[in-house]
Parts: sequence; structure tokens; C-alpha cells
Amino acid sequence: QVQLEESGGGVVQAGDSLRLSCAASGHAFSSYTMAWFRQAPGKEREFVGSISWNHRDIDYADSVKGRFTISRDNAKRTVALQMNSLEPEDTAVYYCAGQLVGGRYSYWGQGTQVTVSS
Repeated sequence: QVQLEESGGGVVQAGDSLRLSCAASGHAFSSYTMAWFRQAPGKEREFVGSISWNHRDIDYADSVKGRFTISRDNAKRTVALQMNSLEPEDTAVYYCAGQLVGGRYSYWGQGTQVTVSS
């Protein structure tokens, strides 16, 4: 069983930066594709970005390309999401997810709230 715990959320102003972190338990972390998703009030959860186990494949949603950067440290079992030039539209609960199997992620964190004020 793998547990994921997000941290780093908060309230910021438009244009500010924020860094989210996800800490994972379990020895198999280094073999998982990891991802970030978000869910805004009244909307479905959406993909933000993902990173493969070996850092070679990194993908982003079009809405965050050029502003967000995903990274991971397999030795520390952490994955991070650096968010720059934040916009009010980025306000959401951000979730860390791990182990992509058959197009779905097996493990999810509880989420961390990010609020961007205009």
C-alpha cells in the first residue's frame, strides 16, 4: 500500500508562485509514474501534469504549460509542482497521484487547497 501526502497549498495573489510537494510511502515509488490533478469548485477533476519514473516523459495540461513545472526526487520519494504566474483560474484542490495502470492512477493523496485571489 502506498500513501501520498500533499503539502504546500495556501492563499496567494495573482502572479505569485507556490510550490506543492507530495511525499510518498512505499519502496516502489521510484517505479511509478506520478501526476498532479486539480479540482475546482463545481468542476470535474482535471489533469495538471505527470512525470515518468525516469524523468524522461513529462506532460502538462495546456492551461499550465510554461507556468508549472513538475519534478521528482526518487531518493526522497517526493514529487513537486512548482507553480508560477498563478491565476485565479488555478484555484482548486490539488491532488497527487501515483502508479499509472491501464490509464488510471492507483494511489491518491487527500489534496491541498490552492486559492489565488485577483
